[in-house]
Amino acid sequence: MWWRAIIAGLVVAGVSELADRFPRLGALLLTLPIVSIVAFVAVWNKEQDMTTVSRLARETLVLVPLGLPLFIPIAFSERIGLGFWSSMAAGVVLAWATIGLWFWLGPQPAK
Repeated sequence: MWWRAIIAGLVVAGVSELADRFPRLGALLLTLPIVSIVAFVAVWNKEQDMTTVSRLARETLVLVPLGLPLFIPIAFSERIGLGFWSSMAAGVVLAWATIGLWFWLGPQPAK
C-alpha cells in the first residue's frame, strides 16, 4: 500500500526537522509507535482477523525491548569517542545480536 510509505516518509522528515530545533520533542515523536499503529491498521484492513493482529502485537512487544541496545553506543558516543557512523554501526550490531539471539534461542512461534 502506497500510503504507508508516504506516512513513513512524513514521520521521518517531521522528526528530523523537529529534532534540529527541539531534540526532546524529536525524541518524543520517535517514541510514539506510529509505524506500529499504521501496521496494525493495515493488517486489520487486509485480514480482518484479530488473531493475526494479536500475534503481531505479541511479537512486537517482545522485539521492541530487544532492539533498544541500538541506542546505547549512540547515546554515549561523545563519552566513548565514537563518531556518528561508528556509533550507529555498533548500535546496529548490538541490536542485531540481541534480536538474533532471541530468534535463535527463544521459543519458536506456533505455525
